[in-house]
Amino acid sequence: MLTTRHNTIDIPVDGQHIAGTLVAASTTVPGVLLVHGWDGSQEQYIHRAHQIAALGCVCLTFDLRGHARHVNQRQEVTREDNLGDVLAAYDQLVSHPTVDPESIAIVGSSYGGYLGAIVTAMRPVRWLALRAPALYRDGDWDVPKGRLDRKDLAAYRQLVIGGADNRALGACAAFRGDALIVESEHDKTVPHPVIENYLAAFKRVRSVTYRVVSDADHALSQEEWRQAYGNLLLSWITEMTMGARGQNGPDSTRPASPSRA
Repeated sequence: MLTTRHNTIDIPVDGQHIAGTLVAASTTVPGVLLVHGWDGSQEQYIHRAHQIAALGCVCLTFDLRGHARHVNQRQEVTREDNLGDVLAAYDQLVSHPTVDPESIAIVGSSYGGYLGAIVTAMRPVRWLALRAPALYRDGDWDVPKGRLDRKDLAAYRQLVIGGADNRALGACAAFRGDALIVESEHDKTVPHPVIENYLAAFKRVRSVTYRVVSDADHALSQEEWRQAYGNLLLSWITEMTMGARGQNGPDSTRPASPSRA
């Protein structure tokens, strides 16, 4: 049975107002913001957005500056700029009249996952799905993303890092919703120590799910790997949104050994 809501209203008639109560089904639905990675675009998420929308959600994809029509800014755009992009897209999604502002999911890949994690400290987020989430030093925040030292970045991603030392991990440490972490088994861009840092940061979450896409590389360059990730994501979002609608949702859990897709 659908839940309902009511609002008291005034009905104008012959220069006067009569009182009324408008009763309607609660039609608000979860909103899902999909954030692509560096070198990507919203095109990578369009098909997946349609699949998620079919579950009864409103989805929004978008292009980060430095990509697509703004590719000319590639060597100048900073993480601050792109964080502003994600916040603007979030606000646009929440402004949709059918979106429940208390049921927002962020789905991010690599750089998009890193930015999405930070957004959880700045906007209400109920669900956070991160595929191969990247990590960057806080100290070079204002350096254009395309000009970061790749060797230094690779070394940084081998370190054990805590929430007190990294903005994205600090946001994860404070996050109280449900989280999904998906790792590529043979990821050379976001190696396993980065995934371990994210998992260790999720100390206050309601639940955390950890999955590994077997044999996959960072870009999910083969169709079978993309399909495996898509199936994992859809299954998880289905479980989360069912719980939001009063059906059986997840109990609080901690990550155990990851299952493989």
